[in-house]
Amino acid sequence: MKSPAYYWYRSDPAATLFAWLLLPLSWLYCAVASARRKLYQTGLKKSYAATAPLVVFGNIVVGGSGKTPLLIAVCELIKEKGFKPGVVSRGYGGSVAGIKQVQENDMAGLVGDEPLMIFQRTGVPVVVGTDRVAAVNYLLQNNQCDIVLSDDGLQHYRMQRNVEIAVVDARRGFGNGFCLPAGPLRERVSRLNNTDVVVYNGADDGVDTCSYSLEVIDVCQLNGEQSVSLSSFAGKKVHAVAGIGHPPRFFSQLREAGIDVLEHAFADHHVYSQRDFSGWQNDCILMTEKDAVKCRELSLPDAWQVNVRAVFSETLASQLHSKILALLNQSRQ
Repeated sequence: MKSPAYYWYRSDPAATLFAWLLLPLSWLYCAVASARRKLYQTGLKKSYAATAPLVVFGNIVVGGSGKTPLLIAVCELIKEKGFKPGVVSRGYGGSVAGIKQVQENDMAGLVGDEPLMIFQRTGVPVVVGTDRVAAVNYLLQNNQCDIVLSDDGLQHYRMQRNVEIAVVDARRGFGNGFCLPAGPLRERVSRLNNTDVVVYNGADDGVDTCSYSLEVIDVCQLNGEQSVSLSSFAGKKVHAVAGIGHPPRFFSQLREAGIDVLEHAFADHHVYSQRDFSGWQNDCILMTEKDAVKCRELSLPDAWQVNVRAVFSETLASQLHSKILALLNQSRQ
């Protein structure tokens, strides 16, 4: 049986029928989501302000939009300007009960794949917990942070925020435009009109939109220290592994580098086992960094992680400076 996501981004008769059958539930979901937001806006439900500026990164669709590389790049930008960022995350896919700060030896199965990747890439304090307010308080009480970045917190209205950054996958867009379960939307598209910055991941229409692209830095051996360029794999046949929100983006990036790709798409946040690689565990394997943090303990002698970074458009760089760096400079005065 196909998952609902299979139909959300299609326009054939079966997908149309699927959406129409679920529209009553979709309307109910939208109404509840809208009402919940208004309860916080009017103060009928209490929200909490942090003692430091807080920036939320999120999206209005289920599944990945590529926001984690953007958050990592913003962390690096803030550090370059002499400030100390910290990150809070739900820790999706992890088993932590309560609040936990990510440590060097933690496993993705405990703290979640994205929080572990953020910590390993940036070195900034990362705290995970389903109670986002408690996570923010723990982060600020136990670390010297000038600003808090919340990973995937757009719909967590109990947590007050100074800046909202919504990330949109420029290629996939909003699917059929319906809310769950008929479509992929967590909130109506009009919600973007009330965010501070709307960023498009992968916009390539030739116009300087508020966007970023993902550029490969290098390719590192999973169980070693060797680092090579992506072009080293040009002309070779490799197994490509992606358990992210939209695996075709990764596969296309490899093909554009001249690599002969055998696709292995897994669900977002998939928990890998040796069995997943049965029959090709000794072959050359390329995987995303998010997948690599969950596969280092497996026996994959020729597996490599593809490291990427977010490259800002001029418009996005200007927005980040005016919204975030200005906020930090003001708080320092």
